[in-house]
Amino acid sequence: MLDILLVDDDVEFSDVVCHIVEFLGHNISTATSLKEAHQWFENNTFDHVLLDFMLPDGSGLHLLDHLKTIGQSPKITLISGHPSVKGILAEMCEPNVGHLLKPLQREDLELVLNGPKKTVKKAKSSGITRHFGGLIGESEPMQKLYSMIERVAKTNANVMLMGESGAGKEVVAQAIHNASQCEGPLVASNCGALSKELIGSELFGHEKGAFTGAIARKEGVFEQSNNGTLFLDEVTEMPIDMQPNLLRVLETKKVTRVGGNREIPTNCRVISATNRSLTDLAQNNIIREDIYFRLAVFPIDIPPLRDRKEDIPLLAKAFLDQLNDENGTPFSWTPAQLKELQSYEWPGNVRELRHAIHRAFIMSDPQTSDITLPDNLESPFSRVNNQAAEKPVSAGQTIEEVEKELIHATLDKVQGNKTLAAQMLGISTKTLYNRLNAYGGIGEYK
Repeated sequence: MLDILLVDDDVEFSDVVCHIVEFLGHNISTATSLKEAHQWFENNTFDHVLLDFMLPDGSGLHLLDHLKTIGQSPKITLISGHPSVKGILAEMCEPNVGHLLKPLQREDLELVLNGPKKTVKKAKSSGITRHFGGLIGESEPMQKLYSMIERVAKTNANVMLMGESGAGKEVVAQAIHNASQCEGPLVASNCGALSKELIGSELFGHEKGAFTGAIARKEGVFEQSNNGTLFLDEVTEMPIDMQPNLLRVLETKKVTRVGGNREIPTNCRVISATNRSLTDLAQNNIIREDIYFRLAVFPIDIPPLRDRKEDIPLLAKAFLDQLNDENGTPFSWTPAQLKELQSYEWPGNVRELRHAIHRAFIMSDPQTSDITLPDNLESPFSRVNNQAAEKPVSAGQTIEEVEKELIHATLDKVQGNKTLAAQMLGISTKTLYNRLNAYGGIGEYK
C-alpha cells in the first residue's frame, strides 16, 4: 500500500483519481496548488506524487525543484492534457519521471502505481525448490497441500487453514496469494493480539474523531487488502460478540468504518487460520457456525512436521543456506546431523526447527564449516508439554485434583489469560476465579 499525493486543481478529475487509487488499495491525499503541496511535505512523506503540469500558482515542475531542496525523492508522475506536452515534458525531465495523459483510465493508474503483473514461478536456492515462492517439501502430505493450493488459487473462495502452532500457516497463506496472481496486496492481521476495543478499528477502519485517540481517518485491513488477500490469523480468538460484524462484511462485501455511515465496497479473498481442532470449534462456542461456513468455504489441514519427516533435511538445508548467505559463512550439515534432526518429533513444528538451527548456527565456530548441534534439541516449551503428557490421570485421584490439574494446564497454555482459559474450559470467568480461590492458586496467575 502506497501513500500518494495528487496535486491538481481540477476537483472533478481529483475525485475520480481518488476513487480509483483507493480502489487499488492505496492511501491518497490531495493538493490544489503548489503552496498546498509544499505544506503537505512539511510534515509528511509520500511514495508517489501524481502532479499536474499546469497549476494556479506555477508549473508542476517547480515542485520537483522543491523536493530536491528538502531532500525528498518520491516517484513522480506528471499529468498533462495533450500528447505534445507529454513529449516536451519527457525531454525536460529526468528519465525516472513518468507521464500520463488526461483523461486517465483505471488501467493507466494501475500500471503506474502497481507496475506490470508478475508471473509467480518456483524459486530455487541450492537445488531446493520453493513451491509458490516459499513452501519447502516434497513429501506426500506436501504434494497434497500443493494440489489444494493450485485448485483454490483459481477461485475466489475463502480459505481456513487448520494446523498446529508453528506449522507454517502464514507461509501457506502467502503461497495461496502468490498462486492467485491477484492485483492487490496480501495484508495480515492477528485477531488474537487485538483488544475488543480496537478490533473493529483494525478490521473495518475508523473516521477521524470516532473515539478518543482517533486523530485521523484510518483504513481497516479489509480496505487495505482490496483486490488482494486478507489473512486473519488466530481468527477463532476474536470475541464472539464481534463476530456478527465480521459476518456482515463477509456477506455484503462492504465495510462501514467505526464512526462512519458510508458503506465502502471491498473485494478480497479472506484466508483465516486457527490452531484449534474442529471438535474444539464445534463444542466450545468459540466461533459462530455461520461465520465458520463463510470463512471455511475451502478448509485446508496443514500437516505437522512429524508427519513429513522426509522434508526435514530440505528445510534444514534451506534455513542454513539463508543464514550462510546473510553472514558469509560456509557451514554445512553432515548426514548424521540430518538424521538426528529427523529423529526428533518437533512438537513446535517448522518454527521450532528454524529456532533450533539458528541457535546451533550461533553456537558454531565460524572458523570451521562444522555446525554444532546442542546436546538436547528440546525447547523449554517442548519439555513442559512432554512432562505434562507423562503425567496422566491415575486411579484414586479425586475429581478436585483432576480439575485442578486441568485448570492449571490450561492457564499455562494460554500464558495465564483467564478469559481465554475459561472459554477453552467451557466455564464462565467467574467460575474459574471461584475454582482458583478454592484451590489457593489464584496468586500464580495475577
